[in-house]
Amino acid sequence: MALNNTYDAGEAYDVCAARSVRQETAVGAGAQVLLLALLGTAVGLGTAGWLTGLVFAFASWAVLSRALHRSRPAVFGPANRLTLGRTTLVGGVTALVADSFRGAPPVCLLVGLTAVALILDGVDGRVARRTGTTTALGARFDMEVDAFLILVLSVYVARELGPWVLLIGGMRYVFVAAARVWPWLTAALPPSTARKTVAALQGVLLLLAGANLLPRAADAGVVAVALALLVWSFGRDVRWLWRRSRVPAVPVTATRELVAR
Repeated sequence: MALNNTYDAGEAYDVCAARSVRQETAVGAGAQVLLLALLGTAVGLGTAGWLTGLVFAFASWAVLSRALHRSRPAVFGPANRLTLGRTTLVGGVTALVADSFRGAPPVCLLVGLTAVALILDGVDGRVARRTGTTTALGARFDMEVDAFLILVLSVYVARELGPWVLLIGGMRYVFVAAARVWPWLTAALPPSTARKTVAALQGVLLLLAGANLLPRAADAGVVAVALALLVWSFGRDVRWLWRRSRVPAVPVTATRELVAR
Protein backbone atom coordinates (compact mmCIF):
# COMPACT_ATOMS: atom_id res chain seq x y z
CA MET A 1 0.00 0.00 0.00
CA ALA A 2 2.85 2.33 0.88
CA LEU A 3 4.51 1.59 -2.43
CA ASN A 4 1.29 2.35 -4.28
CA ASN A 5 0.91 5.64 -2.43
CA THR A 6 4.49 6.58 -3.30
CA TYR A 7 3.91 5.74 -6.95
CA ASP A 8 0.67 7.70 -7.04
CA ALA A 9 2.33 10.73 -5.45
CA GLY A 10 5.19 10.58 -7.94
CA GLU A 11 2.80 10.20 -10.85
CA ALA A 12 0.72 13.13 -9.60
CA TYR A 13 3.88 15.21 -9.31
CA ASP A 14 4.85 14.37 -12.90
CA VAL A 15 1.38 15.36 -14.12
CA CYS A 16 1.49 18.65 -12.21
CA ALA A 17 5.00 19.40 -13.47
CA ALA A 18 4.00 18.67 -17.06
CA ARG A 19 0.92 20.88 -16.72
CA SER A 20 3.02 23.71 -15.29
CA VAL A 21 5.51 23.46 -18.15
CA ARG A 22 2.71 23.46 -20.74
CA GLN A 23 1.24 26.56 -19.13
CA GLU A 24 4.59 28.34 -19.46
CA THR A 25 4.79 27.62 -23.18
CA ALA A 26 1.17 28.71 -23.64
CA VAL A 27 1.97 31.99 -21.89
CA GLY A 28 4.88 32.44 -24.31
CA ALA A 29 2.58 31.94 -27.29
CA GLY A 30 0.10 34.39 -25.81
CA ALA A 31 2.85 36.96 -25.29
CA GLN A 32 3.81 36.56 -28.93
CA VAL A 33 0.27 37.31 -30.09
CA LEU A 34 0.10 40.29 -27.72
CA LEU A 35 3.34 41.69 -29.15
CA LEU A 36 1.97 41.30 -32.67
CA ALA A 37 -1.16 43.18 -31.62
CA LEU A 38 0.96 45.99 -30.17
CA LEU A 39 3.06 46.16 -33.33
CA GLY A 40 -0.08 46.18 -35.42
CA THR A 41 -1.39 49.12 -33.43
CA ALA A 42 1.92 51.00 -33.46
CA VAL A 43 3.05 50.53 -37.06
CA GLY A 44 0.09 48.96 -38.82
CA LEU A 45 1.35 45.48 -39.68
CA GLY A 46 0.25 44.25 -43.06
CA THR A 47 -1.04 40.81 -43.96
CA ALA A 48 2.46 39.38 -44.49
CA GLY A 49 3.63 40.61 -41.11
CA TRP A 50 0.61 39.23 -39.28
CA LEU A 51 0.68 35.86 -41.01
CA THR A 52 4.43 35.43 -40.58
CA GLY A 53 4.26 36.40 -36.91
CA LEU A 54 1.37 34.04 -36.20
CA VAL A 55 3.03 31.16 -38.04
CA PHE A 56 6.21 31.77 -36.06
CA ALA A 57 4.26 31.85 -32.77
CA PHE A 58 2.45 28.58 -33.53
CA ALA A 59 5.53 26.80 -34.89
CA SER A 60 7.77 27.81 -31.97
CA TRP A 61 5.07 26.76 -29.47
CA ALA A 62 4.55 23.40 -31.19
CA VAL A 63 8.26 22.58 -31.50
CA LEU A 64 9.03 23.61 -27.93
CA SER A 65 6.04 21.70 -26.54
CA ARG A 66 7.12 18.56 -28.35
CA ALA A 67 10.70 18.89 -27.10
CA LEU A 68 9.49 19.41 -23.54
CA HIS A 69 7.18 16.41 -23.80
CA ARG A 70 10.14 14.26 -24.81
CA SER A 71 12.57 15.51 -22.16
CA ARG A 72 9.94 15.85 -19.38
CA PRO A 73 11.69 18.46 -17.20
CA ALA A 74 10.42 18.91 -13.65
CA VAL A 75 10.40 22.70 -14.06
CA PHE A 76 10.72 25.07 -16.98
CA GLY A 77 13.47 27.07 -15.28
CA PRO A 78 14.40 30.78 -15.19
CA ALA A 79 16.87 30.54 -18.06
CA ASN A 80 14.28 28.96 -20.36
CA ARG A 81 11.85 31.72 -19.39
CA LEU A 82 14.39 34.28 -20.57
CA THR A 83 14.92 32.37 -23.80
CA LEU A 84 11.16 32.15 -24.27
CA GLY A 85 10.94 35.93 -23.81
CA ARG A 86 13.70 36.32 -26.39
CA THR A 87 11.71 34.08 -28.72
CA THR A 88 8.81 36.49 -28.42
CA LEU A 89 11.08 39.37 -29.45
CA VAL A 90 12.45 37.35 -32.37
CA GLY A 91 8.87 36.72 -33.48
CA GLY A 92 8.27 40.47 -33.48
CA VAL A 93 11.43 41.05 -35.53
CA THR A 94 10.33 38.33 -37.95
CA ALA A 95 6.95 40.00 -38.44
CA LEU A 96 8.57 43.39 -39.04
CA VAL A 97 11.04 41.96 -41.56
CA ALA A 98 8.25 40.16 -43.44
CA ASP A 99 6.24 43.38 -43.46
CA SER A 100 9.25 45.39 -44.71
CA PHE A 101 8.82 43.96 -48.22
CA ARG A 102 5.73 46.11 -48.72
CA GLY A 103 7.35 49.36 -47.60
CA ALA A 104 9.96 51.04 -45.43
CA PRO A 105 10.09 49.30 -42.03
CA PRO A 106 10.22 51.15 -38.68
CA VAL A 107 13.99 50.83 -38.34
CA CYS A 108 14.17 52.14 -34.77
CA LEU A 109 11.61 49.62 -33.56
CA LEU A 110 13.23 46.74 -35.43
CA VAL A 111 16.68 47.68 -34.12
CA GLY A 112 15.34 48.06 -30.58
CA LEU A 113 13.68 44.64 -30.49
CA THR A 114 16.74 42.99 -32.01
CA ALA A 115 19.13 44.73 -29.61
CA VAL A 116 17.17 43.55 -26.58
CA ALA A 117 17.07 40.00 -27.97
CA LEU A 118 20.84 40.03 -28.50
CA ILE A 119 21.45 41.36 -24.98
CA LEU A 120 19.27 38.66 -23.45
CA ASP A 121 21.26 36.09 -25.40
CA GLY A 122 24.17 36.80 -23.09
CA VAL A 123 22.00 36.55 -19.98
CA ASP A 124 20.08 33.28 -20.18
CA GLY A 125 23.21 31.12 -20.25
CA ARG A 126 24.61 32.81 -17.15
CA VAL A 127 21.29 32.42 -15.35
CA ALA A 128 21.24 28.70 -16.19
CA ARG A 129 24.75 28.20 -14.82
CA ARG A 130 24.18 30.22 -11.66
CA THR A 131 20.88 28.52 -10.84
CA GLY A 132 22.16 25.04 -11.71
CA THR A 133 19.47 24.56 -14.34
CA THR A 134 21.71 23.95 -17.36
CA THR A 135 20.16 21.30 -19.62
CA ALA A 136 20.69 19.97 -23.12
CA LEU A 137 17.19 21.15 -24.03
CA GLY A 138 17.90 24.68 -22.77
CA ALA A 139 21.14 24.86 -24.76
CA ARG A 140 19.40 23.62 -27.91
CA PHE A 141 16.49 26.01 -27.38
CA ASP A 142 18.90 28.93 -27.04
CA MET A 143 20.88 27.87 -30.12
CA GLU A 144 17.81 27.51 -32.34
CA VAL A 145 16.50 30.95 -31.36
CA ASP A 146 19.92 32.46 -32.12
CA ALA A 147 20.13 30.73 -35.50
CA PHE A 148 16.67 31.85 -36.55
CA LEU A 149 17.32 35.46 -35.52
CA ILE A 150 20.49 35.46 -37.64
CA LEU A 151 18.51 34.06 -40.58
CA VAL A 152 15.85 36.76 -40.24
CA LEU A 153 18.44 39.53 -39.97
CA SER A 154 20.28 38.23 -43.02
CA VAL A 155 17.01 38.32 -44.98
CA TYR A 156 16.48 41.91 -43.89
CA VAL A 157 20.00 43.06 -44.79
CA ALA A 158 19.92 41.13 -48.08
CA ARG A 159 17.15 43.46 -49.25
CA GLU A 160 19.73 46.22 -49.55
CA LEU A 161 23.03 44.41 -50.11
CA GLY A 162 22.01 41.43 -52.20
CA PRO A 163 21.29 37.70 -51.79
CA TRP A 164 24.90 36.86 -50.88
CA VAL A 165 24.10 37.99 -47.33
CA LEU A 166 21.76 34.99 -47.01
CA LEU A 167 24.87 32.81 -46.76
CA ILE A 168 25.22 34.00 -43.18
CA GLY A 169 21.73 32.98 -42.14
CA GLY A 170 21.69 29.77 -44.14
CA MET A 171 25.11 28.37 -43.26
CA ARG A 172 24.04 26.64 -40.06
CA TYR A 173 21.02 25.05 -41.76
CA VAL A 174 23.22 23.84 -44.62
CA PHE A 175 25.52 22.29 -42.01
CA VAL A 176 22.56 20.49 -40.39
CA ALA A 177 21.40 19.21 -43.79
CA ALA A 178 24.93 18.05 -44.64
CA ALA A 179 25.08 16.13 -41.36
CA ARG A 180 22.24 13.93 -42.62
CA VAL A 181 24.43 12.92 -45.54
CA TRP A 182 27.73 12.71 -43.62
CA PRO A 183 26.99 11.50 -40.07
CA TRP A 184 30.52 12.30 -38.89
CA LEU A 185 29.43 15.94 -38.79
CA THR A 186 27.11 15.13 -35.87
CA ALA A 187 29.96 14.39 -33.45
CA ALA A 188 30.26 16.66 -30.42
CA LEU A 189 32.63 19.59 -30.83
CA PRO A 190 34.99 20.68 -28.05
CA PRO A 191 34.10 23.95 -26.28
CA SER A 192 35.48 26.99 -28.10
CA THR A 193 35.52 30.63 -27.05
CA ALA A 194 36.32 31.62 -30.63
CA ARG A 195 33.21 29.83 -31.92
CA LYS A 196 30.99 31.54 -29.36
CA THR A 197 32.51 34.93 -30.13
CA VAL A 198 32.00 34.56 -33.88
CA ALA A 199 28.40 33.43 -33.34
CA ALA A 200 27.68 36.43 -31.11
CA LEU A 201 29.25 38.84 -33.60
CA GLN A 202 26.94 37.73 -36.41
CA GLY A 203 23.89 39.32 -34.84
CA VAL A 204 25.74 42.47 -33.82
CA LEU A 205 27.29 43.05 -37.24
CA LEU A 206 24.06 42.30 -39.12
CA LEU A 207 22.19 44.66 -36.83
CA LEU A 208 24.79 47.37 -37.47
CA ALA A 209 24.43 46.88 -41.22
CA GLY A 210 20.65 47.00 -41.01
CA ALA A 211 20.47 50.11 -38.82
CA ASN A 212 21.19 52.50 -41.73
CA LEU A 213 23.93 54.25 -39.75
CA LEU A 214 26.74 53.74 -42.26
CA PRO A 215 27.18 54.25 -46.01
CA ARG A 216 26.17 51.29 -48.17
CA ALA A 217 29.77 50.38 -48.92
CA ALA A 218 30.61 50.34 -45.22
CA ASP A 219 27.58 48.15 -44.50
CA ALA A 220 28.74 45.73 -47.18
CA GLY A 221 32.18 45.64 -45.60
CA VAL A 222 30.73 44.93 -42.16
CA VAL A 223 28.65 42.05 -43.49
CA ALA A 224 31.60 40.71 -45.48
CA VAL A 225 33.64 40.59 -42.26
CA ALA A 226 30.80 38.72 -40.53
CA LEU A 227 30.62 36.21 -43.39
CA ALA A 228 34.39 35.71 -43.45
CA LEU A 229 34.45 35.03 -39.71
CA LEU A 230 31.59 32.58 -40.02
CA VAL A 231 33.23 30.70 -42.89
CA TRP A 232 36.45 30.49 -40.88
CA SER A 233 34.59 29.19 -37.80
CA PHE A 234 32.58 26.58 -39.69
CA GLY A 235 35.61 25.58 -41.73
CA ARG A 236 37.69 25.03 -38.62
CA ASP A 237 34.96 22.92 -36.99
CA VAL A 238 34.35 20.84 -40.13
CA ARG A 239 38.09 20.21 -40.45
CA TRP A 240 38.27 19.10 -36.81
CA LEU A 241 35.28 16.77 -37.25
CA TRP A 242 36.70 15.31 -40.46
CA ARG A 243 40.09 14.62 -38.87
CA ARG A 244 38.35 13.03 -35.89
CA SER A 245 36.34 10.78 -38.20
CA ARG A 246 39.56 9.50 -39.79
CA VAL A 247 40.89 8.22 -36.45
CA PRO A 248 40.02 4.50 -36.17
CA ALA A 249 37.85 3.63 -33.19
CA VAL A 250 39.48 1.48 -30.52
CA PRO A 251 37.53 -1.77 -30.00
CA VAL A 252 35.96 -2.20 -26.58
CA THR A 253 37.87 -5.43 -25.89
CA ALA A 254 41.17 -3.73 -26.70
CA THR A 255 40.30 -0.86 -24.39
CA ARG A 256 39.57 -3.27 -21.55
CA GLU A 257 42.89 -5.01 -22.11
CA LEU A 258 44.73 -1.69 -21.96
CA VAL A 259 42.97 -0.80 -18.71
CA ALA A 260 43.78 -4.19 -17.24
CA ARG A 261 47.45 -3.72 -18.00
